[in-house]
Amino acid sequence: MVNASGRRRVGVAVVGLGGAVATTAVAGVELMRRGANSMSGLPLADVAVPGLAGYEDLVFGGWDVNGQSLAAAAAEHHVLNDNQLADTEDALSRVTPWKAVASSAFCRRVGGSNMREMRGHRAAIDAIISDIQQFKVANDLDDVVMINLASTERTPVEGEALRTADGFQRALDQDDPDIGPAMLYAAAAIEAGVAYGNFTPSVAADIPGLTELAERRGVPVAGKDGKTGQTLLKTVLAPALRARALHVDGWFSTNILGNRDGQALEDPDSLKSKLGTKGNVLDSILGYKVEDHLVDIRYYRPRGDDKEAWDNIDVSGFLGHRMQIKVNFLCKDSVLAAPLVLEIARVLDLARQRGEGGPQEQLSLFFKAPMTAGRRAPEHAFHRQERMLSDWLEGNAGR
Repeated sequence: MVNASGRRRVGVAVVGLGGAVATTAVAGVELMRRGANSMSGLPLADVAVPGLAGYEDLVFGGWDVNGQSLAAAAAEHHVLNDNQLADTEDALSRVTPWKAVASSAFCRRVGGSNMREMRGHRAAIDAIISDIQQFKVANDLDDVVMINLASTERTPVEGEALRTADGFQRALDQDDPDIGPAMLYAAAAIEAGVAYGNFTPSVAADIPGLTELAERRGVPVAGKDGKTGQTLLKTVLAPALRARALHVDGWFSTNILGNRDGQALEDPDSLKSKLGTKGNVLDSILGYKVEDHLVDIRYYRPRGDDKEAWDNIDVSGFLGHRMQIKVNFLCKDSVLAAPLVLEIARVLDLARQRGEGGPQEQLSLFFKAPMTAGRRAPEHAFHRQERMLSDWLEGNAGR
């Protein structure tokens, strides 16, 4: 299906549109339209698969607690250089976020005035769906994908609302306080038949109740927590250490960052959500529990979006001799994340075209805590995840 322009246009409805990752992604697509951006950092740039949307055919809209234009937001985030800000200012100044569904009870450190006052969960879901429908009509879109890039929420108490689809529906009717904004956005996407990807550690479509609902309705869902820096390297190095029979005695990881994501993680409950997705990867790959696997994340304002990830790895080799590996990754958080957001949106849209619903395991490559069908243990080793995605794109998955 294509619209009147003759090209298939895909809307990307972003939760957290005014954040550093989202503004970087939108600016990147705008620069591509102007012919001023290379394909560096885009993992699927050279992949030619029928139905896979072009980068320039992605149209952005979405919600944020901060109502300023994306041009103003991008200037504050200090990710884009002066030339990139100037080249994209006109386009980004025309995009302002819709009023967001938010909760200080779930995300204490980040707030704003661009929020909806809603009376109950059902009303919030209806408002989100209405925004999506208006977005689709106003931009002559063939389909829409929702991506969650909002700040990390605290992990809710696991009650009936999270266990089954029917229990979740009852909890919505009762305005259960354990249902947070991330779950409401995911529920709205599934109800609207819109593919959904969760790039955050927040609990959303990965709860059994919403996963079951996505499977019932044939809606593609994926997540959670984008794998961009330190965990990316961990999923590359750990398989190599295992293949060489080098025993990991301890792995200490620390991060410092000063952007809005780091600010949100100053809240201990939000930090706990993040550490949960980062900490489960290593044991799965190695096949044994690393007793001294420590992960530390600190908000350090002077760094802004320039994140530093430092790892110390203690290993034992032949005859019990001990060795160390040091990794120091000085990276730009949003520059690593934004391309992945574009690829996730494109693959989710393709899954929707192929009629595939429920967890999209082929997207495991991009997440720290991948969703899986049947809630089986996810694959974390990078090279195997890469093969899963390649096979799926080529139509060979499961053969």
